[in-house]
Amino acid sequence: MTFKKEEKRPFGGNISPKDAKNPAKKFFLPVDYRIKRAIIGWDFLRRSIGLERYPIAAIPERFCVMEQNHKLTSQEFLILNAGTLLVALGDHFFKFPNNFSTGGVTGMAVVISKLIPGLSIGAVVFIFNMVLLAIGFLFLSRKFGLTTVYSSVLLSVVIWAMEWIWPVETPLTDEPILELIFAVGIPALGSALLFNIGASTGGTDIIAMLLRKYTSIDIGRALLLADFLVALSACFVFGIKTGLFSVLGLLMKSVLVDSVIEGINQRKYMHIVCQNPEPICEFIVQKLHRGATICDATGAYTHHRLHLVLTVMSRGQAVALRRYIRSIEPHAFIMTTSTSEIIGKGFRTEN
Repeated sequence: MTFKKEEKRPFGGNISPKDAKNPAKKFFLPVDYRIKRAIIGWDFLRRSIGLERYPIAAIPERFCVMEQNHKLTSQEFLILNAGTLLVALGDHFFKFPNNFSTGGVTGMAVVISKLIPGLSIGAVVFIFNMVLLAIGFLFLSRKFGLTTVYSSVLLSVVIWAMEWIWPVETPLTDEPILELIFAVGIPALGSALLFNIGASTGGTDIIAMLLRKYTSIDIGRALLLADFLVALSACFVFGIKTGLFSVLGLLMKSVLVDSVIEGINQRKYMHIVCQNPEPICEFIVQKLHRGATICDATGAYTHHRLHLVLTVMSRGQAVALRRYIRSIEPHAFIMTTSTSEIIGKGFRTEN
């Protein structure tokens, strides 16, 4: 009898040394694996060249023990990058040239870069995010997610790089409403993608984490008030017209992000009152690859024994199930509800 030697998995994760060295799979390594590998590499280099005596060259201990609620998959890592790039593109091409200050770090950067000539918006965003990340390292410890670090740094670097590669000094069109729609819509889509996988671009989200940990104030209202004050400041710096556009953009952003997230996660919750649940459940399980629950029921008027089938699925699957039920049991009673908060196997999980 022979025994297969178990491969050592670095960092306690699911990435084997073979996968880590494979060029075809290297791009899809989880972001937490990449960051932790970089930390260990720097620590080895620091000790090799004799820098261990200098505390400033050491990796902060809190950084080394930071944890996430779950490991990022390859798909989530791509979504993390795509969402961050969408935020950067919307800000650079539409928000900054129009001086729309719709709150957050980028909104403050628009105002500050105007008050301090010679200081670019990208530089202000980078400085603010790095300061907030440093505060997060000091006070948030394990609650400070690696995805926030990665996305915040990526956003700052991309905005700064685009100012050099493709500077945009004036609006792309002469239609401010059209510019505002894209200035709010594109970053809102990117933010929704990030929030949907439990990530963010940092900035004021770090302030929210600090407020949640050390105070008892209403975080949502505090951040909304702060963003409103930033948007309102555009009235004094850029004029009433730009300030009002900024306030309108802030209101649009808060609505759009929630709407996009609900649209991404929207499912159909179906109640099916029928006499024979077996073929319906078989279709759900075998054809649609979903689960279902059967409950006994009694008709209030007829007092007949019936069955209630409960199931959740996508919109397309709900249409297929409805057609199938009508073909085998035309008198079945079907109630369908739209929902976006489904926690469980096959949908979303919470740790």
